[in-house]
Amino acid sequence: MSLSGNESRDGFSSRFGIICATAGSAIGLGNIWRFPYIVGESGGGAFLLIYLAFILLLGIPVMLSEFTIGRRGQRNALGSFKRLAPRKPWYLVGVMGIVAAFMILAFYSTIAGWTLEYVSKALTNAFAGKSPEEINLMFVNFHTGTFWPLLWQFAFMAMTAWIILSGVQKGIEKYAKVLMPFLVVLLVIMALRAITLPGSGEGLSFLFRPNFAAIDSGVVLAALGQAFFSLSIGMGTLITYGSYIRKENNLGNISVEVSLADTLIAILAGVAIFPAVFAFGLDPADGPGLIFTVLPNIFQQMPGGYFFAIVFFVLLTIAALTSSISILEVVVAYMTEELKLSRRKATIMAAMAAAFVGVFCTLSFGLLQDVTISGLHVFGLLDFTASNLLLPLGGLLIVLFVGWYLSSSVVRDEISSGGMFKARFFAVLMFVLKFIAPVAIAIVLFDSLGII
Repeated sequence: MSLSGNESRDGFSSRFGIICATAGSAIGLGNIWRFPYIVGESGGGAFLLIYLAFILLLGIPVMLSEFTIGRRGQRNALGSFKRLAPRKPWYLVGVMGIVAAFMILAFYSTIAGWTLEYVSKALTNAFAGKSPEEINLMFVNFHTGTFWPLLWQFAFMAMTAWIILSGVQKGIEKYAKVLMPFLVVLLVIMALRAITLPGSGEGLSFLFRPNFAAIDSGVVLAALGQAFFSLSIGMGTLITYGSYIRKENNLGNISVEVSLADTLIAILAGVAIFPAVFAFGLDPADGPGLIFTVLPNIFQQMPGGYFFAIVFFVLLTIAALTSSISILEVVVAYMTEELKLSRRKATIMAAMAAAFVGVFCTLSFGLLQDVTISGLHVFGLLDFTASNLLLPLGGLLIVLFVGWYLSSSVVRDEISSGGMFKARFFAVLMFVLKFIAPVAIAIVLFDSLGII
């Protein structure tokens, strides 16, 4: 079964570009605030050990599976399944990934738009002299409004589409190679400042002190779910990006490096945030409140806070942008390859459609907050459907496809790049994909749906 790639097809030109683009896809807003908070609340260093074990056992093999499908199929998330399993219903897995990507882009652009508003506030020194109550009211008034949240959402979608218009090598890779190193530099600056604050040691203890007494079945499930969701598994991005990876690149090494980068940046974000939170005696609240109410309060009390507020919210915008371009590319790749549209037309149509649905997500916090379906407003409904249903179900079907449908010789050939690299631990990988990963992802699915 040999499927040679189309030589004229756009793709990544360098290993560094692949790492930056794929890690950028995985590293989003959730890495900056959600992961460190879960670590601190779930046993600190003890949780980290469990999480890293799941990344090694589950995250890397599933990521490698998606890369294998994409590079072998040399098509988008749907087209790769159609090419690898002709006249079989496996292509529906690709459909799920594309639908999930579209939903995620619609509601993700809402929160990403908020980061642009706060870059603007940081630049204009809007936090100076404000009390915690005033900063909280500032956030409430903004995100429940209409004009400015929608304006920033559209601006963010326009930025995303502008990068995608230029293609894979001249757009996604070019900007990822600039944005990702810049994001790391900004995080390091923030972390160095945070750990030099008086009282910062309590924040580091919150993150890293092993508390094995806190470990129970709920914490283990949280680590399992975080390992799955943090790597952008199940939404078609890794399959799409995998199709742009050339044969001379080692898929196994790339999977390990991207997983490590994702985890290290999430931990670095925790070092940048939580020492400052504890240094100022504030509550490490979960969710957007930490970003948009707690941290601005810290910045306006911190020496040099004006500069660090700008750094932080620019960092957040970059994290959101590197994720959103990968999500939009899933939809654009499908439209160009399956519907035969030009990249320009596909990008404009996909971005406008996502922005249109995103309007209802953005207004879910204000004008449409009383409009609900099954008790969820539009933002919550899209988030629940994509995150709790489509992504884990897609991930489950992906490992079943690679573990049970594709022949082991095909998987070995792709992972080894036709024998160019040694397929180390191949037997272990296939055992994981056949038996362990399906059970683990099924547990994530049932847990996210509230069945267990």
